[in-house]
Amino acid sequence: MTNERRRGVPLSKDAVQIVRGLIVGELITIIIIGGLWLWLRPRLQIDNGTFSRPMSQGTSTTSGRSDSTFQTITNVPIGSFKHGGSTAWASIRTLVDAQIQNARPELQLLYVDPTSSSPGSGSGIQMLLDGKLDFVESSRPPSAAEQKIATQRGFQLASRQVAVDGIAIATHPSLQVSGLTVEQLQQIYFGKITNWKQLDGPDLAITPFSQRPESADTVIFGDKEILNQQTFGSNIQYVYSPTEALRRVNQTPGGIYYAAARTIVFQCTVKLLTVGLDSTKLVSPYIEPPVSKNQCPQQRNQVNTEAINDGSYPIITKLYVITKQNNSQQQQAGEAYTNLLLTDQGQQLIEEAGLVPMR
Repeated sequence: MTNERRRGVPLSKDAVQIVRGLIVGELITIIIIGGLWLWLRPRLQIDNGTFSRPMSQGTSTTSGRSDSTFQTITNVPIGSFKHGGSTAWASIRTLVDAQIQNARPELQLLYVDPTSSSPGSGSGIQMLLDGKLDFVESSRPPSAAEQKIATQRGFQLASRQVAVDGIAIATHPSLQVSGLTVEQLQQIYFGKITNWKQLDGPDLAITPFSQRPESADTVIFGDKEILNQQTFGSNIQYVYSPTEALRRVNQTPGGIYYAAARTIVFQCTVKLLTVGLDSTKLVSPYIEPPVSKNQCPQQRNQVNTEAINDGSYPIITKLYVITKQNNSQQQQAGEAYTNLLLTDQGQQLIEEAGLVPMR
């Protein structure tokens, strides 16, 4: 075969242009795909569990986005983390945490009850100090005494608020008293008001129920009184949990108990009192009109979130996530959990859980 026979057929000018166009098109496609991958990669990446830089209180990685979801949060560690604390968080643990687990399975949340005290903010903070929890869900910030213990152990406690709830007052269903002022409620628990006739009610001894101060879930006194059992009257009857307290109030004609509104407003076995800063401005913790006893549980009272949100309801509790500031993976888990709750998706679910969101 001659050299002339081996040579290919020369391409026409049009064919050359077509080949050049195909090559240029492929190059442009590669550039577009590469750029798209570089843009998507940080948004699809799941953190590999490395420690994050400590975040200041109130800081969120959502950067003010109006469409922030559980998927937009970064620095979510991989592993199982123990949490516990306030009973006011029960609805969040049921509704919100379940959806966090579905969306971010790398962050496994393990709820732990105390073994030697009742569940509550105080016992949860103590368990955090003792290394038995990785972060705490609380209805109050750490007290000065708790911060002092943390400092002695080489770290600080940081608290970030994620929601608001009211504090509701429950009494026996037959009690003929419609409402109390905040001062009257405090005087009852100080032991200075001991009979309902002092409040224009029946001649009946008041039996106040409460969790122990060191395990307290919600606080109706100032920070100086937190954990100070001497503040309470000698007639206080201490209970393990809100469930026990409500049962005993229902069995005690002069009984009274206070707890997070989300915990007791829906109950059928007790009467809820209106509360105010003075007796002329009493506000209900539930949406009026109240559901009658024979309608419950088919219908239940609903928390008056509007009054709690606008400040007309006078006793509130703020819900916090508390973490150790010690550059640990446990700190990272608590901060990631907080950031998830503070997304728009988390705040909407908190509202669906019957609490007042931060936004």
